[in-house]
Amino acid sequence: MNTPTETAAAAQPRRAALPARLASYGTLIGLLGLIVLFAALKPQVFFTPINFTNILEQIAILAMIAAVQTVVMVVGDFDLSVGSLASLTGVITAQLLVGGTHPALAVLIALAAGAIAGAINGFLVAYLGLSAFIATLATMTSFSGLALLLSSGTTVFGLPEGFVWLGQGRLAGVPVPVVLAVVLALIVWFVLSKTVIGRSWYAVGGNAEAARLSGVKTRFVRFSAFLVSGCGAALAGVVLTARLASAHPAAADPFMLSSIAAVFLGITLSRAGQPTIGGTVVGLGIVGVLSNGLNIMQVNSYVQQILTGLIIVLAVSLSRLSRKRR
Repeated sequence: MNTPTETAAAAQPRRAALPARLASYGTLIGLLGLIVLFAALKPQVFFTPINFTNILEQIAILAMIAAVQTVVMVVGDFDLSVGSLASLTGVITAQLLVGGTHPALAVLIALAAGAIAGAINGFLVAYLGLSAFIATLATMTSFSGLALLLSSGTTVFGLPEGFVWLGQGRLAGVPVPVVLAVVLALIVWFVLSKTVIGRSWYAVGGNAEAARLSGVKTRFVRFSAFLVSGCGAALAGVVLTARLASAHPAAADPFMLSSIAAVFLGITLSRAGQPTIGGTVVGLGIVGVLSNGLNIMQVNSYVQQILTGLIIVLAVSLSRLSRKRR
């Protein structure tokens, strides 16, 4: 029979485990809490099928960027240039279309430009040894300047209807951007969880030196993550341009911070403390529901930017707390 001291000692780990569980599921609880809050405040507007479809459509392009941002963060880096690269590829696409280029060819050229940009980031980080922060901050600035240069700092209009369908059309009643975002997320999930390169990304992110000693080509692995990021950002830029039926040199810039916030929020759901697509989807849900709910409540857009910054701080704090608990 256990003594009172032994019983108290046995109960101690269970009590200690409770905060860890709350930290681990805090993001999911937060998402459900936001849904309940806005449903209670504006049930006739927020809690409707049409509004949930709107939320999905609003976060679809962000989801594309967040999916590839997840890949970069899996290897222990992050990409600050994804927003400006998406803006740049959108401008490239629009300028080609206005110039008479076939939409399919224009999209392929934009994706190729994204791949080249991602390769530049990967080369700077993986092979030249620059920190991801410095390298992608530099390329972010360069991509923004190039987008302004190509568009002369103005919005590009006059895109063909066939191309605009890519951002405004529907497949079986589902917005095309949502379909593309789901497909991209599934591809990233499959690669991360079912392929050798996916396991290599996680190995390098967990311990790059141990991965190198195990025979993993760590430089190429990091390079490939940025290459994927560039392609995904380019796709997001193309779809955003189709959705807006125009291209602005800074249209996708805000997506960079939101994508990082979504990934960090999702990390708290991982037992290993690593980014996952499932976690990122939950993080996207928080970002999307919060933005939609604040819009319904007619909250000033500047206040929403402040809240986005607070979300990033909260996400990083929850991530660090979750890792410490483990």
